[in-house]
Amino acid sequence: MWNFDATSSALLVVDMQRDFVEEGRPMEVPMARARIPQMRELVEGARGAGVPVIFTQHVLYDSFNVSPLETANNQLLLTEGMRDGTDGIEIVDGLDARAEDHYVRKHRYDAFYNTNLEVLLNTVRGYRTVDTLVIAGTLTEVCCESTARSAFMRDFKVAFAGESTGALSETAQTATLDAITRYFGRVLSNAEILQGFTDGATEARR
Repeated sequence: MWNFDATSSALLVVDMQRDFVEEGRPMEVPMARARIPQMRELVEGARGAGVPVIFTQHVLYDSFNVSPLETANNQLLLTEGMRDGTDGIEIVDGLDARAEDHYVRKHRYDAFYNTNLEVLLNTVRGYRTVDTLVIAGTLTEVCCESTARSAFMRDFKVAFAGESTGALSETAQTATLDAITRYFGRVLSNAEILQGFTDGATEARR
């Protein structure tokens, strides 16, 4: 099993947008809202260690149906949710997203599909320096898991933040964590990730 090395890592926070997180919003995920403090802990730890912070934003349009199979599964999305130009696609305030962070707009569950994420990872710390992706955010069992699998297929090491991802149910959370552990990467606690960030920052200063 590979070791987690913060000096070659990036933190990806998946879809922590107002329409997914805030109470009463179209795609509300209560577990994601409850875990904002843990996610922010990782964001702050990454910044302190010089680890790039990347936020994804799932975006839909009113002018045409950019994700027809997604909306077929959830017809609510035909008329509302994550609409371009609305506050629903904004990252929730609790994560303190900043202009110097990086943002990836996506239209599918997999954050690599038809986005600039892979190019960003291959250049943001220098040419192909990043080989490990720390994944936090929501939904654990949909966009986080889809992105983790896609990262694995691209030969990125997947460090899945078990305490900083939010599913629609505990059953779904457990199922994804089990699948990641068995086949696609490592499920790490916040303490393990933050210790890795600290160790990486110390090593970088030497």
